[in-house]
Amino acid sequence: METLVWNTDMAVSGLILAVTFIAIFTEGVHGIHRVKCAMGGAAMMIVAGQIFGFYHPEEAVEAIDWNVVFLLGGMMTIVAIMIPTGGFQQMAYAIADFSKGRLFLLLALMGTLVTVLSLLLDNVTTVVIFGPLIILICQSLRVSAIPFLLAAALLSDTGGVATLVGDPPNLMIGSAAGIDFNTFVYHMGPMVLAAWLVILFFLRILFKQELAVEPAKLDMSDREPLSDPRTWYGALAVLGIMVVGFVLHNSLHWEPWFVAALGLTALIFIGRDIDVEESFAHIELALLMFFVSLFIIVGGVEHSEFLRYIGQFVVPFVENYGLFTTCILLMWVSAMFSAAIDNIPFTAAMIPIIIGMEAQGINVSPMWWSLAVGVGMGGNGTHLGSTANVFIVTISEKMAKDQGDPSLAITPGLWFRKGLPVMLLTLVSCSIIMALFWEFFEQSGV
Repeated sequence: METLVWNTDMAVSGLILAVTFIAIFTEGVHGIHRVKCAMGGAAMMIVAGQIFGFYHPEEAVEAIDWNVVFLLGGMMTIVAIMIPTGGFQQMAYAIADFSKGRLFLLLALMGTLVTVLSLLLDNVTTVVIFGPLIILICQSLRVSAIPFLLAAALLSDTGGVATLVGDPPNLMIGSAAGIDFNTFVYHMGPMVLAAWLVILFFLRILFKQELAVEPAKLDMSDREPLSDPRTWYGALAVLGIMVVGFVLHNSLHWEPWFVAALGLTALIFIGRDIDVEESFAHIELALLMFFVSLFIIVGGVEHSEFLRYIGQFVVPFVENYGLFTTCILLMWVSAMFSAAIDNIPFTAAMIPIIIGMEAQGINVSPMWWSLAVGVGMGGNGTHLGSTANVFIVTISEKMAKDQGDPSLAITPGLWFRKGLPVMLLTLVSCSIIMALFWEFFEQSGV
């Protein structure tokens, strides 16, 4: 096997990669938005690549994973169409009615709903929809919203790990490794289910006192009827058909983005009163540009062969300590980093390193699953671990301010006491599952 020698191209691309990712990770220190950092890094990579001859604008465009970009954009638009119909509100209140004042049952049912939606929708979108609804329901019941808000964040983060479209890092991993929807669910689904049950059980212990209080009777006066039944039920049907499309996309020779595009097109025609311009205005272009920039940066590093060079030094570690130990270490390290920083740039940094290891002859199939579990479960560890967590903390602080009661806010210390043990327990359970079924993950054929 050819041994790569360090050269100028590698030094330049590696330096740009390092500077860009340090700038992204330290966003809170220097105050420059991470999208600006990523765009600046992408521009530097293209210019430097053209000067030194290892990367060109045409190659930068080819390096962008448009499947990820279009799939995210399509799903964002579908959710933007569904929210104004009032359907999500009806679902939340139906669950509150069914629980009949049994608070743990309410928490479990609401957590289940959030988790199921997180299998298809981005977990940030899920908590944006249900966070305010949880506060309204808890205020009507005159109980603390903190257990329910924390459960929504923790369970949505966890549920998103199960599917290819449930969390942006999954899309990145799936596209890089060539993992289809079915294979992803087949490997991640059982592990996520076990972690989900662990979280639910542990939440009952963590919030034993809060869930033992007697709630008031649910107030019916603030409820609004379903404003657009045609669009809501049409959207549910479209989502159901899209699930079938995601499952069959390999057999149909369709990329996941095309399934989402077909679903969006059908939904636009089903809902007669849909304002197309308004719906597309809700696409988070900043997030999509962040992805585009990351793909361009990583593409430049790959073309310089810097990642293959790094991969050469990982081979001895795997040979000395074994693939299983490497995968468990990767899972825990990924979780620790994702608890401290956003998991999207960390995933973008790890993917090419794993690809470089594959080029050195290492079986990296189980590493993809370790990375997916680590970055997904790690987000539960701190209030900064995922964007969903940040949103939940923000709305709890607003609630505390509006009611003049600081105890209603989810503080970083509270999250640390409640969320970190949850993260550690899920990592332990996932590590045990990977150990028990190691051959299954090792021979996954990714």
